Amino acid sequence: MNDRIDVKIIEPKSKQNKPQPKQVGSKIYVRAVKGFFTTIRQRLNWILMLGFFMLPWLQYNDRQAILFDLAEQKFQIFGLIIWPQDLVLLAVLLMIAAYALFLVTTFIGRVWCGFTCPQTIWTFIFIWFEEKIEGSANKRKKLDQQALGFEKIWKKTLKHGIWLIISFITALTFVAFFVPAREVFFDFFTLEIGSVLSLWVWFFALCTYGNAGWMREIMCLHMCPYARFQSAMFDKDTFTVSYDPMRGESRGPRPRKKDPKELGLGDCIDCNLCVQVCPTGIDIRDGLQYECINCGACVDACDDVMVKMGYDKKLISYTTEHQLEGTKTHIVRAKLISYGVILTIMCAVFTYALLNIDPAKLDIIRDRGQLYRISADGMVENVYTLKLLNKTEQPLTYNLSLSGIEEYIWQGPQKITVEAGEVYILPISIGVDPYILKSNVTDVQFIIDASLSSGKVIHIEETSRFFNEI
Repeated sequence: MNDRIDVKIIEPKSKQNKPQPKQVGSKIYVRAVKGFFTTIRQRLNWILMLGFFMLPWLQYNDRQAILFDLAEQKFQIFGLIIWPQDLVLLAVLLMIAAYALFLVTTFIGRVWCGFTCPQTIWTFIFIWFEEKIEGSANKRKKLDQQALGFEKIWKKTLKHGIWLIISFITALTFVAFFVPAREVFFDFFTLEIGSVLSLWVWFFALCTYGNAGWMREIMCLHMCPYARFQSAMFDKDTFTVSYDPMRGESRGPRPRKKDPKELGLGDCIDCNLCVQVCPTGIDIRDGLQYECINCGACVDACDDVMVKMGYDKKLISYTTEHQLEGTKTHIVRAKLISYGVILTIMCAVFTYALLNIDPAKLDIIRDRGQLYRISADGMVENVYTLKLLNKTEQPLTYNLSLSGIEEYIWQGPQKITVEAGEVYILPISIGVDPYILKSNVTDVQFIIDASLSSGKVIHIEETSRFFNEI
């Protein structure tokens, strides 16, 4: 059975108050709305914003708790240090994020876009300041249409000034995840910031200002790829913001105390509030559209109208195609289970890998010029280059040894100290009496031992080969 949602166009019987299609490039004046989903979105947005702005200032063991230090090539996440050699964890983390997005989208549509996407959060923040300074949607539209005057100049200047301040604070905070926060903010406000860092701050500030202040829905409609491939995850059991045409049509205005059935009308009074509060400017009554970000603003607006009219709520609601058709919604289904199982496995793999990051690493590189050489005293020698990485935040003293051959001569230091985060390159050679070798190729194990200040012992073995004369 094919559960894909068929594309359909609903032609309203009443076109009396039908809004005109939005022209590309025209500005959307989003009307303010109050309600259950709007309250949830606003509170969640404030929590996410506060988390974003506060995280770079958290301290752990006298250093920044979360710092993705690109200059030192290490990621610090509280007590965890991740080096470039561990970046496979990043790939696993991105896969977890992808499958989590697939799971949530399959179940409840584009709630990521409507409630947690940074583009949506910053856009609504900018709109909030715009409304406080310039007034309601109608007042903002009237202000844009009027001739340039003192009122228009000071309101526009104040609005854009606040937008730019928010943009620069956002940019500085974002950069502070990669460069120590105190250094970034102090250098920026004392005008001592370097040219490269300054360029990045200006770049992210202008991106924030342009995306949230000017482009807004254009980012969602024309630049975000998620809107384009989301339909592949939707089915008739996906909860999305939808209009019930069976209940709403035929739509049209009517006296509040009149029975709509006597007038041959449905519950929709064609007030167009659902269009006016939509941040992407669509009419949800036209059916499922890729522009819808599932923010629930139209649900709150419609519920408020239904209460005032004395009708039941949920003319527009989070519902499924099956529910609109009057059939049962299957919440537990194969696609959802598959995403859940894969996500669980990926989380388990990530957790295991995270908890078992080695504090040290040994790489062995053989001499590529020759497999072996014969010394003046008749010993067979193999040359190796050992790369020793200290992935901790303290100096470590390594003791090096070899197993797999009983008697050997180690030419080079066998006890070295490697500083925190340092890669130490150690060239050595191993000499062996050819008479004790039983084959032309012998597997050998290079061993390093070290002790952490906590008392934990590091023991690492890496296998290589010792070649004898043929």
